[in-house]
Amino acid sequence: MCVEYKEPFDKGGLISLRTHTASQLSEDQIGQSVRVAGWIEDIRPLGSLAFVTVRDASGIVQLLLRKDNAKVYEEVLKTPRQSIVSVYGIVQKSRAKPVNVEVEVRDFRVISYATHPLPIDPTGRTPASLDLRVSSRALDLRNPSVAAVFKIRHTALQSIRSILVNEGFLEVQTPKIIGQAAEGGATLFTLDYFGRQAYLAQSPQLYKEQLTLALEKVFEISSFFRAEKSNTRRHLSEFVSVDIEAAYYDMELVMGVCERMVARCIEDVLERNKVELSILKHTLEKPNPPFPRLTYRDAIRDLQKIGFKIEEGEDLTDSALKVLGEAHKGFYFITEWPPELKPFYIDVEDGCSKSFDLQYGALELASGGRRISNRQKLEARMVDLGLDPSSFSDHLKVFNWGMPPHSGWGFGLDRFMMVLTGRENIREVVLYPRDSVTLTP
Repeated sequence: MCVEYKEPFDKGGLISLRTHTASQLSEDQIGQSVRVAGWIEDIRPLGSLAFVTVRDASGIVQLLLRKDNAKVYEEVLKTPRQSIVSVYGIVQKSRAKPVNVEVEVRDFRVISYATHPLPIDPTGRTPASLDLRVSSRALDLRNPSVAAVFKIRHTALQSIRSILVNEGFLEVQTPKIIGQAAEGGATLFTLDYFGRQAYLAQSPQLYKEQLTLALEKVFEISSFFRAEKSNTRRHLSEFVSVDIEAAYYDMELVMGVCERMVARCIEDVLERNKVELSILKHTLEKPNPPFPRLTYRDAIRDLQKIGFKIEEGEDLTDSALKVLGEAHKGFYFITEWPPELKPFYIDVEDGCSKSFDLQYGALELASGGRRISNRQKLEARMVDLGLDPSSFSDHLKVFNWGMPPHSGWGFGLDRFMMVLTGRENIREVVLYPRDSVTLTP
């Protein structure tokens, strides 16, 4: 018997718009009546028959319509593509090679009409610029290759949380409106906080260090902000960072946590997202820790050997990292950076900072190291870098309460997503990217 759809609620209670998703239909349902719902992607009339593709978040359903069911047949053919529909019918074996089963339509209702012309073609058959796609992101996500990126992102987030919890870390949330800058205020967004100057946090650094005092091992996955006018394919003004801090861990131990997290996350994506990787035509290989180590001095020498103009003590610019990445493929660490190139909270020993950056070729993914746990040493380091310790009084007082030695890192999730999905622009892996020119949608 056909279930007539009228309104979401009627005298009989809630009417189900869908009994099965596309992925739930199989040969096990042949002969059964089902109701599916989604958006119309294609309509192909073929004489006395018509084939319709309805897509939902899980996949596609092929519908078969017969012209002798005239009312339904005509209604379907005049329905604009991308409209949301609910369809009642009988599951049967399909003769089409791409699908095993199809639904012969008995009843059809349009739930929401799509108004044409649409700003972009969500099937991807008509190319659109990334700017236009981002401005219509909700519609863009109906493109399977776009949706695949964010399904992989979901897996990555689940995996990272699971790995860090299994490593004994406790998830925390730190403030995003702050009264002091962790690394100086040049690249922070400022705001008026009830008559006082405040900033949007670019890192949870100071808070996560303080939390090691009692919680010992903490992690946070959250959005942070950087007021840097970098119009590149890998910079954002709002980005998601994975941060850890661990008491009684030295630099090598937290590097090990990072290696295991990266390797396990890639393994999980390979296992759970075979379909999405296939849609993206992206080959992903699981790395085998430990990752290669390259000291800063070795990096400088490697660059100088091939004629790149750089002197020891200079930072590794984007162009330098690009050249270095051609020689060092995959994941590797750059260690032992000059102290003047690292933040005030990084410990220094024998003239070298106890720090590291995790690279994937030319792409920097993480930065971390051993922190200074002694207040006097930390204040002296601040002065050396031209910072006023009194501006950090709330942070420094914690060091009087018994601060354990600690290490940690910050890891750019969005950049890692570029590795996981093979996308070349960071805006492709963020739902609603924010950069120096983009503020909407």
